[in-house]
Amino acid sequence: MAEFALPANSKVNKGKTYPAPQGATKVRKFSIYRWNPDDGQNPRMDTYEVDLAECGPMILDALIKIKNEIDPTLTFRRSCREGVCGSCSMNIDGQNGLACTTAIEDCKGTVKITPLPHMEVIKDLVPDFKTFYAQYASIKPWLQAVSTTPSGAERLQSKEERAKLDGLYECILCACCSTSCPSYWWNGDKYLGPAILLQAYRWLADSRDEMAGERLDHLEDPFRLYRCHTIMNCANVCPKGLNPAKAIAEIKKMMIERQL
Repeated sequence: MAEFALPANSKVNKGKTYPAPQGATKVRKFSIYRWNPDDGQNPRMDTYEVDLAECGPMILDALIKIKNEIDPTLTFRRSCREGVCGSCSMNIDGQNGLACTTAIEDCKGTVKITPLPHMEVIKDLVPDFKTFYAQYASIKPWLQAVSTTPSGAERLQSKEERAKLDGLYECILCACCSTSCPSYWWNGDKYLGPAILLQAYRWLADSRDEMAGERLDHLEDPFRLYRCHTIMNCANVCPKGLNPAKAIAEIKKMMIERQL
């Protein structure tokens, strides 16, 4: 389970409490990390009392209700509300996940919500994905081929070849897995992490791609690939049910096979 870690040299203060409105019949408390880089204050945990009788069932529903009706300054990312875009990834009760697919009833007591662990925080629940996206770009996540495609034709795959991409292409780059990985916490500037390595294997496993050698050369590094210690936090928290650790193991296997 990924535990939340504060930004360096920060201290969390006890924040404000926003009581439920009079007449609320089903009150639930949400303790939410707040930090504004512009006010010069330390981070704090604000507590919001929400009437679940007038709220949707998911964590994201509660966050939207808080922002719309209680505290408009609360900042978080969200988009599809269907577990497809990955925008609302955050740490909920000590485990990374998507706010839109995490049910309030699955959390016990006061619900603690913080940003994804071990990433710089831009504001409140919004982490900085700059390094994560740069790592993603470094693996060249697109089909690369040197052969010419026949005019008017597609690069075909058999059903068996296409099936090899199942469990890989579904990744939504929410970073839940990478930010739950201790190796990524310790070496996030050099280790690519579970999400990016799963994406790298997605192209290595694609029968239409013709740059496997170059892709493996890029990953042949003491840190980029080999910091994985198979802790399996990545598979435990993935909201899409994927197994990045297995993909990393397959890359390591390819590394060995090409040396034989």
